Amino acid sequence: MTGERLRANLPPLSLHVPEPKFRPGDEVDFAEVDVPPAGAARRPDTAAPAREFTDLAYTLVRVLDEDARAVGPWDPKLSPDQLRRMLRAMALLRAFDERMFRAQRQGKTSFYMKATGEEAVAVPQAFALDFDDMCFPSYRQQGLLIARGYPLVEMMNQIYSNKGDKLQGKQLPIMYSAKDHGFFSISGNLATQFPQAVGWAMASAAKGDTRIAAVWCGEGSTAEGDFHSACTFASVYRAPVILNVVNNQWAISSFSGFAGAEATTFAARAVGYGIAGLRVDGNDALAVYAATQWAAERARTNQGPTLIEHFTYRAEGHSTSDDPGQYRSAGEPNAWPLGDPIRRLKDHLIQLGEWDEERHAAQDKELAEQVRADQKEAEKNGILGHGLHQPLDTLFDGVFEEMPWHLQEQRAQMLAEEQASGRPWARK
Repeated sequence: MTGERLRANLPPLSLHVPEPKFRPGDEVDFAEVDVPPAGAARRPDTAAPAREFTDLAYTLVRVLDEDARAVGPWDPKLSPDQLRRMLRAMALLRAFDERMFRAQRQGKTSFYMKATGEEAVAVPQAFALDFDDMCFPSYRQQGLLIARGYPLVEMMNQIYSNKGDKLQGKQLPIMYSAKDHGFFSISGNLATQFPQAVGWAMASAAKGDTRIAAVWCGEGSTAEGDFHSACTFASVYRAPVILNVVNNQWAISSFSGFAGAEATTFAARAVGYGIAGLRVDGNDALAVYAATQWAAERARTNQGPTLIEHFTYRAEGHSTSDDPGQYRSAGEPNAWPLGDPIRRLKDHLIQLGEWDEERHAAQDKELAEQVRADQKEAEKNGILGHGLHQPLDTLFDGVFEEMPWHLQEQRAQMLAEEQASGRPWARK
């Protein structure tokens, strides 16, 4: 008998295609999002085996409650001064994003990506890590540089690809590189930084160093092979690394379900690898700080890697090339149940009696003026589209330690053609 006749009485198979709950024009209701009470998640000892707290990959570590109080075992008990510094860096990140977004709309640069709604990810983590720990960011962690005091003018030079750009115009705007600030060069290829970070951490351990690594990607990148290769190496060699997955619900036009969000959490990726896994309220600066501090201690005491899922929401477009109104409901950002990260930290400081609305407004004004002044300084070095800002032959720099003969020939040919064209852009 044929296979078709044997299966004649079986129901036909159907393929499941993930579909977001809300599309443009839909009313938004996030009632299905499980938000456990702040302070409810237990805090294991940093030396505990990962298998003893797999439940933390399925709940949500939270510190700030609905009354802006810090509660529970994950409260890092930071001083008011530390909290104010963290709030200032988060507010500066937002002011920087606003100014650079506007610069792109004015044609001064080709591209920009904002971190609006995600300020409680990179900034508190930078505060929780040591300055010489190496960070392997994705393209929405500019808060690491800002929190570590990297000059805004240098960031803007790179965004403008002007003559002050230390990367010589070779990187896409927002793909910074700053080795002296522990900031590995950003790559536009998804998840490539994960095996790089794990390899760096393994090397640090092999050399008997004390520095650890931290790496970031979006939830969609967990579907990449590089992510899983990195998890295997991190688990097998107990690499001193923090693996951060920023689950902001959306890629440029596809929602997190295409990376597996309908089946389980992204922190649950850790369970199968035997890695410590935490799922954290990504809009709670104190929870993010505490989770990072806990994971860093694990790494420094040879307990191995930790995977942290930051459960948050991308409040605006994926980039300046994106219109989120084409694929998601306009009501989503305001309906997101975990609120605005800057407002939550501000309210906590006010609740402590260590801040007020007047000081916050004054700080916002001060930071906006600072960013505007830095922008004017950076624009003295040029903006996009106003001439070639880097000498043309620097195109060949930084590829090899010693330039091979065939590139030397290509460079000579290029410069000769430029000279003949009457538009010489040779090195001056």
